[in-house]
Amino acid sequence: MKIAAIDIGSNAARMQISSVLSDEGKISFKKVEYVRFALRLGHDVFNEGKINYESEARIKKLLTVYKLLMELHEVDAYLICATSALREAENGLNICERVKLELGMTINLISGDKEAEMINNVIVQELKDDVFYLHIDVGGGSTELNLYQGKIKTTSQSFKIGSVRIMENKVPKDMWKKMQKWIGDNVPTHQEVVAIGTGGNISKIFEYVETDTKGCATLEQLETALSYIKGYSVEERINKLKMNPDRADVIEFASEIYFSAMKWSKSVKMFVPDLGLKDGILLEVYQTLMQQEEHK
Repeated sequence: MKIAAIDIGSNAARMQISSVLSDEGKISFKKVEYVRFALRLGHDVFNEGKINYESEARIKKLLTVYKLLMELHEVDAYLICATSALREAENGLNICERVKLELGMTINLISGDKEAEMINNVIVQELKDDVFYLHIDVGGGSTELNLYQGKIKTTSQSFKIGSVRIMENKVPKDMWKKMQKWIGDNVPTHQEVVAIGTGGNISKIFEYVETDTKGCATLEQLETALSYIKGYSVEERINKLKMNPDRADVIEFASEIYFSAMKWSKSVKMFVPDLGLKDGILLEVYQTLMQQEEHK
């Protein structure tokens, strides 16, 4: 069986096709195809409030490519989810309707809470019972914060703070204050807090960090890694550090969110699992298939 997840974010759109593997009843997903393309929808939406004609055309072209790849791989089921940029665009619903009419593909505009829930479903597998965690998931348009006591999520909140939104200077100061207050009100001060970072930017920063035996890094190590990256111009990051262009120009804006959340929560260290929204989408696709099988 093969399934696919398509995540249309504010910065890039990703598709992952995976085989479903079963080993003595334990299910896992093996990646067989992964494609990422920088649509940069946030640039349109955070400045103009809507997605322009050229960007809509790129969405349709990209989804056409994704559809052909899924057909070649004989994918059994897939799910498309779009986050902050498309859901905030005043013409977002109209674009989804045209995509459905022209391509026969359904785009689901998910809320920040739903996004956090889908990521939670895969992140929880990485957690230990006796640790308090602050999960920081940074996208181009929004940041989702989740608090865990062991494997139990206690609360969560979505904020309109993201790497592209900061780059476009579209984050008001009071939004930062709201995030800081939420962390202060919800993160306990009497116990150690471990941060979990998800998102492409923190994964890239982590490549320049020597982690401990548990795969964790301190805030100081992360800041040192970022200083190294900032020592290069955007063009040098692309050519010398081999970053994608749409990563090279937003990485320091994204790091501001991760590092601020760690400081406000007094997190002692962070680990970065190789998981994100696309993995949560894959899990939901699989679970939906299984429910359909049960009702046959």
